[in-house]
Amino acid sequence: MTAATTLPDTIPVFPLPGALLLPRARLPLHIFEPRYLQMLEDCMKTEHRLIGMVQPAGGPGKSDKLQSIGCSGRLTAFSETEDGRYMITLSGKSRFRILNEVDGFTPYRRCKVKWDGFDRDLGPDETDPSFKREPFMALLGRYFDSQALKTDWESLGEADDELLINSLSMLCPFAPEDKQALLEAPSLSTRRETLVMLIEFALRADDGKDMMQ
Repeated sequence: MTAATTLPDTIPVFPLPGALLLPRARLPLHIFEPRYLQMLEDCMKTEHRLIGMVQPAGGPGKSDKLQSIGCSGRLTAFSETEDGRYMITLSGKSRFRILNEVDGFTPYRRCKVKWDGFDRDLGPDETDPSFKREPFMALLGRYFDSQALKTDWESLGEADDELLINSLSMLCPFAPEDKQALLEAPSLSTRRETLVMLIEFALRADDGKDMMQ
């Protein structure tokens, strides 16, 4: 298990609206912008190989602002395409809180961060003792139907609590501010409650649209 004291004080950050990474989860990314290709090259030279995923804050026209909490991911896989692009995988390590942005000569952004308060991220898989899977899966089925989404229901049904809840939090098409709420949930149970609330809200919105048609 990694200790927070061994994590770096400064990391590169990748602001990407709607892209959510959670501890112990995996996020595939397609890297093609020159500044992020440089970030990737520099990251591979470090011992920790960490990149911080963070949501832009402030809405359209204010993309320079960042949310205060993001999640770091360790570069664990990459492959290069013939035209010089990269397909990479980040494995979620720990959330962090941004202290300030670091000025420098890199074309990508770097931030000074602290890891305090996220010790749970560096421990074993979380469980959700109060999770009632059957009604949750029924609700999820209604949501997937409403969004015309397809999935491997057998694999979902066999996934453990953390993998199921975190994967859905990352993959469901929620707004960036909703993704941020899922990221900041202090426990797996709280994240599951937030996820259910967002699904129910989306279903009510769809029902309202149907009634108006």
